[in-house]
Amino acid sequence: MTSRIALYSLFAAFVSIGTIHADEAKPIRALLITSGCCHNYDFQTAQLLDAAAEHKTRIEWKIVSEGGTGTKAEIEFYLNPDWAKGFDVVVHNECFANTANPEYIRRITAAHKAGVHAVVIHCAMHTYRAAKIDDWRELLGVTSRKHEHKSKYPVKVVAKDHAIMKGFPAKYTTPTDELYVIEKLWPNTKVLATSKSERDEKEHAVMWTNTYGKARVFGTTYGHSNDTFSDPVFLRTVVRGTIWAATGSVD
Repeated sequence: MTSRIALYSLFAAFVSIGTIHADEAKPIRALLITSGCCHNYDFQTAQLLDAAAEHKTRIEWKIVSEGGTGTKAEIEFYLNPDWAKGFDVVVHNECFANTANPEYIRRITAAHKAGVHAVVIHCAMHTYRAAKIDDWRELLGVTSRKHEHKSKYPVKVVAKDHAIMKGFPAKYTTPTDELYVIEKLWPNTKVLATSKSERDEKEHAVMWTNTYGKARVFGTTYGHSNDTFSDPVFLRTVVRGTIWAATGSVD
């Protein structure tokens, strides 16, 4: 596992070097937590870093890939009480549904509540699903415990003026992906886009922002397949969401 982290850190270094601009603006310091069940996280990481490198905003990445490929893990990185120190934004793309230790979960959420901004992607919504406490779900801004079948889902933008959604296509359908069933929107959640269930025609948030304590949060439930992580619209939106979470603006 250490070798994988080292490989990604080296790759990230080359990405950040390649995005240095003449004005030498201070870079965004981003931490990507990735691993767990059910997805090709190596591919997703490489695609996200490539997409971020194309944006004019410079992002320096640290990648932590720990915990294996199961549904239950307490990754070592979070055991450091200062795990989030020095980062402007943490991108959560992990998938550990059956981890339920409240003390462990609150180590993570406490850093965000104190002001470390966040991006949450796809299975992050089902991470810590077995937990009896709601701290993680309040950070996410949504509560979801299941998803519907894979399909190509049309996306309806409901916050066209939000900076993250600037340039989002008027008509857009996802590559084959999963629609997450949203049971609850938390009070500080603002929906950016929705998709409709093919089963019962209920609309579910698929992109949103949230405020958790002092933290800005951007979330999307899409991101299951390699096709989605190859889609330029999806990648552009996640990159814009990451910059917005880190800085409060995009352009």
